[in-house]
Amino acid sequence: VYVWDMDETLILLRSLLNGTYAESFNGSKDVKRGVEIGRMWEKHILKICDDFFFYEQIEECNEPFLDSLRQYDDGKDLSLYDFKQDDFDDLNKRKLAYRHRAVAHKYEKGLCPFLDSESMNVLDELYNVTDEYTERWLSSARAFLEQQDIHILVTSGALIPSLVKCLLFRLDTFLVYSSIDVGKLQCFKWIKERFPKFRFCVIGDGWEECAAAQAMQWPFVKIDLQPHRFPGVTPKTVSYYFAAVY
Repeated sequence: VYVWDMDETLILLRSLLNGTYAESFNGSKDVKRGVEIGRMWEKHILKICDDFFFYEQIEECNEPFLDSLRQYDDGKDLSLYDFKQDDFDDLNKRKLAYRHRAVAHKYEKGLCPFLDSESMNVLDELYNVTDEYTERWLSSARAFLEQQDIHILVTSGALIPSLVKCLLFRLDTFLVYSSIDVGKLQCFKWIKERFPKFRFCVIGDGWEECAAAQAMQWPFVKIDLQPHRFPGVTPKTVSYYFAAVY
């Protein structure tokens, strides 16, 4: 099982917005262009969150993963359910669970059911522009995830925007955990409970996932912006980390 830190490992966004990705090229990359690309992503993420994923309603109700409220869901048919008129408040776990089930359904189906072809073309073009600007970072990372292994994504961001990021960055077939309220170590413990008989490897760019991996006695592979692309991480190279620990 590969446990990925999602942000700035699989998905580059913050480093585009603040210019640190371009700055790592020592002047050969257009910083302003990177910021523009990041802002375009930010605009699409926020719009889809609000328009289709109830984010205005549930922004203050972050959960660590999509089915964390399953015990509150009575299985009600939601096909004709009016989410705008059900008097939702953030204390009503059942109505929050309904929203999570609806989000899970949309996440499973992908973007096509609720975006028109013009919007899909705009997003495809933005993905391609971003991939080119980042020296194929996005497509290289995605190629790794297409290997025949189990991949779990852990984000330090809120769950709903992170799911939308996964949809937009073509990573929507993977489980996502949000560590923003519980920490990455707790997420790793849940992941181990979910896959009790597997070996694990953590891949990320930050201290928190590194420390959590050490606490779990799992190998950790560090990713950084040098050498400016998804840097040489393949199943073969990661196998050396497995061999050193297991």
